[in-house]
Amino acid sequence: MRRRTTQPPASGELPLHLRVQEGLRARLLDGTYPPQSRLPSEHALCAQFQVSRITVRQALAALQNEGLVQKIQGRGTFACRPRAAQNVSTLQGFAEAMAPLGHDVRNRLHQFRYVTAGESLAGRLQLPATALLAEIGRVRVLDGQPISYETTYVPEVLGQALAGADLAHRDLFHILEHDGRVALGHADVAITSELADEALCTLLQCHTGSPVLRIDRLVFEAGGTPLLYETLRFRADAFQYRMRVDRQGRTALRP
Repeated sequence: MRRRTTQPPASGELPLHLRVQEGLRARLLDGTYPPQSRLPSEHALCAQFQVSRITVRQALAALQNEGLVQKIQGRGTFACRPRAAQNVSTLQGFAEAMAPLGHDVRNRLHQFRYVTAGESLAGRLQLPATALLAEIGRVRVLDGQPISYETTYVPEVLGQALAGADLAHRDLFHILEHDGRVALGHADVAITSELADEALCTLLQCHTGSPVLRIDRLVFEAGGTPLLYETLRFRADAFQYRMRVDRQGRTALRP
């Protein structure tokens, strides 16, 4: 009797339940299935994707864990309002990432001032330690709720150009690309956690000592020159970063 072996999907091909999951996620996010609408039955989804019911159930369970759908016993599966989450593997502004998910994004300009770079920021931005930087502090408000505080440092010349920009309603990346004709390239990102102090909690309307997700991001122009450095502090109870990682050098299982 031959032993049955399991072969992984071909390189670049997603497992069936992930293909169904990604297909349904796309429809949930593009409005094909608007919030509170009922998704097709499991039987109908099996026919649409040409997969088994267990595969459909795996996909729906994963989407429910993401907060994109809710299964109600005896009634079916319903679309939910997408949770606030951003793909950390893509260089995007906050509003740029949130608006397509149906969220309303507003900014509150907290401060705009000039500071001396100092050794740490100067090293990151490849400037003299005595160089002046514009420090821009903004509260990001998502669907009426303060969700993050963003501190951005840019060289003085760039800061002067941004001083007259609509920082209360536009993403900084959008301003740089469309008004300043700056070609953004990539960013180095570090993700850590910390406890919010009283000043931050006043801005984010949380309790002192609440956990926050800290994102440190050094953004480069397309040519490789450091452009800006920013620290983003998100309320951990209201936001999450996501990314997909693929296994490299995957080989077939042997019998």
